[in-house]
Amino acid sequence: MRNTRIPLFPLNVVLLPGAALPLHIFEPRYRAMVRHCLATKSEFGMVLAGGSSVAPIGCTTEIVRVLQEYPTGESDIFTEGRAAFRIRDVLSEKDYHEALVEYLSDSPECTESQKEDTLMGIFQQCHSLLYNQLWSPSAKGARWPLSYRMAGVLPLELPEKQELLEMRAEPARQAFLHKWLERILVRLDTLNRSRRRAAANGHRLN
Repeated sequence: MRNTRIPLFPLNVVLLPGAALPLHIFEPRYRAMVRHCLATKSEFGMVLAGGSSVAPIGCTTEIVRVLQEYPTGESDIFTEGRAAFRIRDVLSEKDYHEALVEYLSDSPECTESQKEDTLMGIFQQCHSLLYNQLWSPSAKGARWPLSYRMAGVLPLELPEKQELLEMRAEPARQAFLHKWLERILVRLDTLNRSRRRAAANGHRLN
């Protein structure tokens, strides 16, 4: 059972369930937050921060391990996204902010296997153009929806990731990614052809 009162860590990052996020903790208030989470084995909430406002929906993250501790009190930690939540109220009783949250679950709507296969095909094309290899999903990550696992390796902009996080149905997230992949595939294919032409002409294109 997850706590409905959690520490908040506003950052210019959108974390998705299942995604890995290494963090360097240096501010005294967040060092205290990390000590609290380690001592109580509890999660904290990552929320996208912009200026003086934070997004209403975020994702909890679990500290999987402490990578390094420094004599200054700073630390490097490795975290993973866990559960989407909506902020109901923000509390300022400690050095760091806390929030009363409501956890968000997906609708029971099922994906269509044919559409999922089509999505996988275009995703693999883009992954090959971006990283020169096909995507090899890990068995460990299979517990998370396919859309989150795909988004975790794609160069989505922060607003796009936030939109994806706020969607509460896997078919809608997959449809969102399919449209995004169609757009980027055109650009990647054009860039790839330009690079091949430049190489054939003896020039280098970055």
